[in-house]
Amino acid sequence: MDFEKTRFNMVEQQIRPWDVLDTNVLDLLFHVKREDFVADNQRQLAFVDTELPLPNGSKMLQPKMEARLVQDAAIQPSDKILEIGTGSGYLTALLAKMGKQVVSVEIDPAQKERAAANLKKAGVANATLVEGDGVLGLAEQAPYDVIVVGGSLPVVPQELKDQLAVGGRLILVAGDLPVMACKLIERETDTSFRETALFETCVERLKKFEAVEPARFSF
Repeated sequence: MDFEKTRFNMVEQQIRPWDVLDTNVLDLLFHVKREDFVADNQRQLAFVDTELPLPNGSKMLQPKMEARLVQDAAIQPSDKILEIGTGSGYLTALLAKMGKQVVSVEIDPAQKERAAANLKKAGVANATLVEGDGVLGLAEQAPYDVIVVGGSLPVVPQELKDQLAVGGRLILVAGDLPVMACKLIERETDTSFRETALFETCVERLKKFEAVEPARFSF
């Protein structure tokens, strides 16, 4: 398989049509090798427009979704980033290449170790992986310039908003099937936030909430 040709086709046929036009993000997709973040028997599927299953039963986001999250978070080289849900580590690597520091929280210890190995192989040295339930963030290391949630949630947790620095951005997919929305929350002052619905989509729930009915919990 010609991985570079397939990678080019992924960018041109999946990602650009999804309004990912930031040249820094597009260049990054050629630099960080997505096939190195999946199981050996999935390498030829690494560029397919679908959510790929991970060994723990969760799923890796679609390539176009990962690219949109990175682009729409408007990451700056000085940014400290919190990622909720490390997964394969691929999105972690993209965030780390764009920002100064990434702290990524993963609830599954075995998946955390797999992601750590993937990141080491990719030469990513500015990402710290933390085992735990990150749905309410990681307050002890706040504030963050950017928070990215790697799976959908029923609602936007106030705790995540509160961990943003002023001027910080939280990007996540929230809502319930059949339609969810990718939202960008910007902290304008200590007490005020601006929320923008970017686009409609459907994304796999964060592992904690896979089997939970939305009415059964609140933040």
